[in-house]
Amino acid sequence: MLTVAVLISGTGSNLRALLEATASADFPARVVVVGADRQADGFAHAEQFGIPTFMVPFREFETREQWGAELQSQLEVWNPDLVVLSGLMRLLPAAVVAAWAPRLINTHPAYLPEFPGAHGVRDALAAGATQTGASVIVVDGGVDTGPILAQERIPVLPGDTEHTLHERIKPVERRLLIDVVRGIATGELDLSRFDAPAPTV
Repeated sequence: MLTVAVLISGTGSNLRALLEATASADFPARVVVVGADRQADGFAHAEQFGIPTFMVPFREFETREQWGAELQSQLEVWNPDLVVLSGLMRLLPAAVVAAWAPRLINTHPAYLPEFPGAHGVRDALAAGATQTGASVIVVDGGVDTGPILAQERIPVLPGDTEHTLHERIKPVERRLLIDVVRGIATGELDLSRFDAPAPTV
């Protein structure tokens, strides 16, 4: 059984979908802990499913590296097989990425490498794109630059706003995430073929 830690910053809609999927007896993975960089609304989903939580408030640390070291300590307590970034709105320090990659994955609301970064949906609209998408990737040292595990195209419709487009992307993003976690758990997706970033000194 694959054990999964999920890191969030907000409402945790992807987390909710993953918790619902993993609650099924025949799903080959289980979420063992949910962590956040702030008091996140998504903790309510974890509580409902009886999943332990932890919080490492970013603003309580002088540097990103200090925050990352505490985050790493919390994750090591649970020693999950896989760490899923589910709306975590912080870049992980290189040392944390190196410690977990390639067992560290993230979702993104665009068809990478198109429109990376924090505003993928907004950027697609600003560029006048006729289609965008959703992606699940292995996290590496860059911003949404890691190996792509799954992705799917989504059309941009006339009159789409950032909100309406994002709302159509979200269900696809959730489905891809669940499929990827299942694939990793069954061995269909072999993360070991991806090189982990070199640890920083």
